[in-house]
Amino acid sequence: MKPAPFQYHDPRTVDEAVSLLDELGDDAKVLAGGQSLVPMMNFRLARPSHLVDINRVSSLDHVRKDNHSLVIGALARQRTIEFSELAKLHNPLLIEASHHIGHPAIRNRGTVCGSLAHADPAAEWPALALVMDATLVAQSRRGQRRIPATEFFTSYFSTCLEPRELLVEVHVPALPSGAGFSFLEISRRHGDFALVGAAVWLTADHSGICTNCGIALAGVGSCAVRAHAAEQRLQGERLSDSIFAEVANSIPEELDPTSDLHASAEYRRKVAGVIVRRALGVAAERIRKS
Repeated sequence: MKPAPFQYHDPRTVDEAVSLLDELGDDAKVLAGGQSLVPMMNFRLARPSHLVDINRVSSLDHVRKDNHSLVIGALARQRTIEFSELAKLHNPLLIEASHHIGHPAIRNRGTVCGSLAHADPAAEWPALALVMDATLVAQSRRGQRRIPATEFFTSYFSTCLEPRELLVEVHVPALPSGAGFSFLEISRRHGDFALVGAAVWLTADHSGICTNCGIALAGVGSCAVRAHAAEQRLQGERLSDSIFAEVANSIPEELDPTSDLHASAEYRRKVAGVIVRRALGVAAERIRKS
């Protein structure tokens, strides 16, 4: 199929892009990687009257370090993160998760910010943003606003972005020094969207007591989910298989998934606990080997 007719716009600066969005409002969609938007347009699930292509806004193509965060611009491709020396040094969890995103051809074009703005609850980047307490930066003619990841995702494929705003970058904190980490997911085939995914990081003191942690899940609700109760249960405990089992058993209580043609709600709850336990074990082993 082919998309419905639309008018194409080719801005060269952020100011020009946000001016177009301000003028066009609800009738416009932003094109960056196009890995989600273009298929939806071809199936006519999305019918924007205007397409604002930001691919020539070169100032948005960056990955840089700023204080204790990685700053990822709206044109930074997922493949760029996969091979980023900055990510390898400061937050290798992002690299590990990148290997689960589709296939190389998709990662070559798909952007980090595009995945965040699309807000698929089964995607990897929303879970990463939550588990790392990322901050997203939106810009409009009125200026910029910084949005915590906990406030950004609102429901299935929905965010708090306004029609006249452009997501220009995301600030992802570096992993704490000495942290262990893991990203695991279950899918029917490699490259498919996750039925359930888990992003985990841990820190521990010299005696193996958990001092801080993050646990987030994909594919288990209308948005990615941060497992706060499980995190609280783990903090202050000695890292061990037994405490990981207790934490994993508590995970289903925090989730409210729905059944669909890919998996039942009961299956998603059970698998969520299993992969969190596995991910915690991998993260703890990395601490021991560091």
